[in-house]
Amino acid sequence: MLEHKPMLIAGKDAPGEDGIAPLVSVNPATGATNHEVAAAGPRAVDEAVRSAAQACKAGAWTQMLPMQRARILFGIADRMERDGDHLARLQMLENGKVWSECVKQVKSAAATFRYYGAVCETTGSEVTPARGNYLSMTAYEPYGVVAAITPWNSPLTMEAQKIAPALAAGNAVVLKPSEVTPSTGLAVGRIALEAGLPPGLLNVLPGTGHDVGAALVAHPLVRMVSFTGGTESGRRIAEVAARKLMPVALELGGKSPHIVFADADIDAAVAAVADGIFEGSGQSCVAGSRLFVQRSVHDAVVRKLVERARSLRVDLPDAAGAEMGPLATFAHRDKVERMVADARTAGAQILAGGARPGAAALARGAYYLPTVIGGIDNRAAIAQQEIFGPVLCVLPFDDEEDLIAQANDSAFGLASGVWTADYQRAWRVARALEAGTVWINTYKQLSISTPFGGFKESGIGREKGASGMRLYQQPKGIYFGMA
Repeated sequence: MLEHKPMLIAGKDAPGEDGIAPLVSVNPATGATNHEVAAAGPRAVDEAVRSAAQACKAGAWTQMLPMQRARILFGIADRMERDGDHLARLQMLENGKVWSECVKQVKSAAATFRYYGAVCETTGSEVTPARGNYLSMTAYEPYGVVAAITPWNSPLTMEAQKIAPALAAGNAVVLKPSEVTPSTGLAVGRIALEAGLPPGLLNVLPGTGHDVGAALVAHPLVRMVSFTGGTESGRRIAEVAARKLMPVALELGGKSPHIVFADADIDAAVAAVADGIFEGSGQSCVAGSRLFVQRSVHDAVVRKLVERARSLRVDLPDAAGAEMGPLATFAHRDKVERMVADARTAGAQILAGGARPGAAALARGAYYLPTVIGGIDNRAAIAQQEIFGPVLCVLPFDDEEDLIAQANDSAFGLASGVWTADYQRAWRVARALEAGTVWINTYKQLSISTPFGGFKESGIGREKGASGMRLYQQPKGIYFGMA
């Protein structure tokens, strides 16, 4: 019989909501059905939010000493590491990431809980400079119920990056994982209960954006929303939040420029460019999907990249040596395929890939070859739209001024990379780029201790870092009269 996974509400397994069809999880590597997952609707949302609000009101969490909360967060991290293979396999089966990357992401997610346990235990309130005969200080209070909405591309790390700081800050969390990858969030919710998290402080509601996400954002008891996903969905959330006068954190799309100057270490740059776009099948918000190469080395860099793309091992995610697996869903693979086809029709040159792999063993999966596109300018649709797949657009530039103008000519501003031996140039370019993260002579070097977020249509707010816990708190001024 097909396994059926329940929701998690108020610390207990909960069946799916009447009239809401269960989610069917499909393995994108093979097309086989993994399992069914109970799906929520407005009734379950209301039950979960009220459970979270009651858990906040009871005070078992908010009144707990910081080191006691930290101990539970450390316990979650320990248990995630204990169950690492299970969690990695859940993610691999649902979104097709290669096994090695899934294992790394379990470790990263556990480290995130451990980091915010430390932040929780060591961060204090502040005494502020008095301007009269009084003592003044700033205390930080939780919002209450936080809605966390996560995407399908890296559910383990995305869920940890929201749940851990929100709990550390003293809030209760209602998590809506992507309908494509609901199982890791459910597993983490049950691990948290085992680690001693009081019931109701972490509820997990699988379901669609229509049935769950919209109801969750609009619920009057939800006081803050943290969302990672597409820009259009983020815009709709912001509209609802504006009517509620509710704070939001939005980490949205990207079309990140990856830049190679002529004086760069070309081999190191090419390796980083390939990893930056093809790792995770390009399904990363920070994927370096626009490559700008100084004209004098353009042809040499493109030649090396095409060789790398053609040699990349596309295989079943758990195959030994697999470097790239399928895209997360068949519908998404088809969308990427259409975008490349449209670019070809518009005159773009497909220098590598641009098709499904021919291997019979991969025929039933949602695979697409690493693709390199040239012969376009920066205003081409394929260079402006987020593809969210293994598709690299290569564009030449002449000088620093030309480069900055092209790189910033985008609605997005999430991340960027610069390769050059000239550190004065690196500094100038890094400051001029309109992006929340700039990597210099490296790429996708991520740290939970460094704030992360986007400029322009790539989002609002900054997750990660010690300040990432403050994102989920509101400051309160307190004055003691000394007269």
